[in-house]
Amino acid sequence: MIYVSSINQNQNANVEPESPSTTSNHDRELLESLGYQQEFRRDFGLWSTFCVSFTVLGLLPSFASTMNVGLAYAGTAGMIWGWLIAMVPIQCVAASMAELCSAMPTSGGLYYASAVLAPEGYGPIASWLTGWTNWVSQMTNSPSINYSLASMILALVTLLKPTYESKPWQIFLLTSLLTLLQSFISAMSTRTVARFNAYGSVFNVASLITVLVIILTKSERRDVETGVSLGRFSSTKKVWGEIHNGTEFPDGIAIMMSFVSVIWTMSGYDSAMHISEECTNADLASPRAIVMTSTVGGLIGWVLQAVVAYTIVDIEKVLDSPLGQPWASYLLQILPQNQAVFIVVLTIVCGFSMGQGSMMAASRVSYAYARDGCYGVWLSHLVQGVHPRTQTPVNAICFNALVGISLSLLILGGDTTISAIFSIGAISSFVGFAIPIALYAWCPRKSCLKRGRWHLGWMSRSIGTFGVLFVMIMIPFMCLPAHSGLNVNPALMNWTAIVYGGWMALISIWWLISARHWFEGPKCDRANKDNEVLEYSIEEL
Repeated sequence: MIYVSSINQNQNANVEPESPSTTSNHDRELLESLGYQQEFRRDFGLWSTFCVSFTVLGLLPSFASTMNVGLAYAGTAGMIWGWLIAMVPIQCVAASMAELCSAMPTSGGLYYASAVLAPEGYGPIASWLTGWTNWVSQMTNSPSINYSLASMILALVTLLKPTYESKPWQIFLLTSLLTLLQSFISAMSTRTVARFNAYGSVFNVASLITVLVIILTKSERRDVETGVSLGRFSSTKKVWGEIHNGTEFPDGIAIMMSFVSVIWTMSGYDSAMHISEECTNADLASPRAIVMTSTVGGLIGWVLQAVVAYTIVDIEKVLDSPLGQPWASYLLQILPQNQAVFIVVLTIVCGFSMGQGSMMAASRVSYAYARDGCYGVWLSHLVQGVHPRTQTPVNAICFNALVGISLSLLILGGDTTISAIFSIGAISSFVGFAIPIALYAWCPRKSCLKRGRWHLGWMSRSIGTFGVLFVMIMIPFMCLPAHSGLNVNPALMNWTAIVYGGWMALISIWWLISARHWFEGPKCDRANKDNEVLEYSIEEL
């Protein structure tokens, strides 16, 4: 038996939904107990919620986009050990997030949880900071994905037509077009979007398997200069033991810096939490989807890392290729051009699906924040609308698309400018994850939080603490540049600390000057005052 608690107005609320209608009532009553009315159709189940989350994870395009980070910092040893070591605390963060999601399955997600868990009187400021760090992550995710896709598409054109040279304005237009297409799909009915993401997830898995099979069976490793055969795989001693330190720091720090690629890749599993108001049996299905995504993604991701580490030929030439795409350069080292092009095309299609899932999840975040007045009266009223026919937050989708295209204008300023903005995705995501988990682990308010039907039992706070400490340790490493001293210039600088720190400083100033006078946080406190806390037990599923 496990003990389940919820906050419900109806003392006769069903404990375990047994039919579609009962499930619908259970979800609606649970959401009302958290302070909100049901506005979305609940067309997502466990499988489709997992599909959205796994699609946003986008293992293949994520790895292709971050390959230059992990590989450049510590080589194959960084890829192998970095993923293995970092995956343990990342799983702890995911499990703790799933526990919070089960207790509070709302679109606001982490922002809502921070308000509930903060010490008395600190709920608004806790949710304000959590919300805006999560917001900047959500707003930069989709345009950064589309920027990488646009660059990959034009690099493919260059490969097939060597005389072609892409221009920044072409990358911007293609990035904007991808954003608009993904926004259009995200604005469709919930049922249609659920199907699209289900197909996208299946395609992602099929593509991953296809890529692994092609590389393992068709790769021909030859010396880049002499053409001499090097065997199908590198030696285990070389792959696991040789650190290709591309930084000016000691090997240990270089390995820690290589964790950034793992953290960025694994930052999408919170999507299941943000679509929980569209999910049936949300307090079970959504947390399970989070854990499934982190577990499956972690295992398959490590396999992909290992396969690349064992088959790569020349790290320097991959990183310094004139194509500007390490993934494509790596494939051309070990495969015939037609097979390499085929894999790049698969990566692009998976990346589009990833960007659409990210756009959809981000729109739910914007909608939830607008619903609670985070944007101020006028803008919040404009963004929070739900389209009566599709029952999706079309206004929030349009708002996000406008923000994304506006950020994409920085492409015209060159690689350094756009990289500075998109570099904050990993740190902002995991800081947003860590705040409510830390509040739950270290500042428990038992009178306000009752466990959901999915929880970690007596290990809850230990697991949460381990995950939060990992995030705290990693924050400085995510801000370090590969070079130091006089060797640092704007192109080599890691702008994460300046951009993210500057953003949070502006948000803090906004709070001090204005927002603290009008922002009350999510509706949790108002709901808790009007509802009675009930406890009951069910059979563990």
